[in-house]
Amino acid sequence: MATMMIRNVPDELKRQLRKRAADRGVSMEQEARDALARGIAAPPARRKPSVEALGRLGRKPKQAFDLKQVSDEMWEEGLR
Repeated sequence: MATMMIRNVPDELKRQLRKRAADRGVSMEQEARDALARGIAAPPARRKPSVEALGRLGRKPKQAFDLKQVSDEMWEEGLR
């Protein structure tokens, strides 16, 4: 088995992990392994909203617009 070190874990996350481990009667390391396994084993349906959101980006706009005008307005806002 591989060994892994995770740095910069927020204190609150560590407290929650320690509490969940204590509630289950397992070590904090075991709770972390189980949490990672649950996250990896999650069904693809959990990731679907992101894919659907990307799909919406490729749809044809409902009304015509002037791309140059939009670009110019964006540049003008950035210069302020």
